[in-house]
Amino acid sequence: MSQIKSSRREFGVMMAGGVLTAGAVVATAAPAEAYQGNMERAQSSLYQALAELRESTANKGGHRAKAMDLVRQAITEVEAGIEYADERGGGGR
Repeated sequence: MSQIKSSRREFGVMMAGGVLTAGAVVATAAPAEAYQGNMERAQSSLYQALAELRESTANKGGHRAKAMDLVRQAITEVEAGIEYADERGGGGR
């Protein structure tokens, strides 16, 4: 009878250890998404700038269109920076 209790206790300890180990593996396998406050605010500002440029008149000698292209490129770079940091658990400011 004491052997049965001992076996159950050992089984319980092994199960608890397995659950903790599995949880740790899952926690480290998922990429950490860090808060990217400054990058997200910059992204928002860039989208706002693009909207303002779209609303402006087109007769700017091609400079409006060039500015819109550059803002789109900046948005792409900010998104890439956020993704890069998220993949590596970076963040901060």
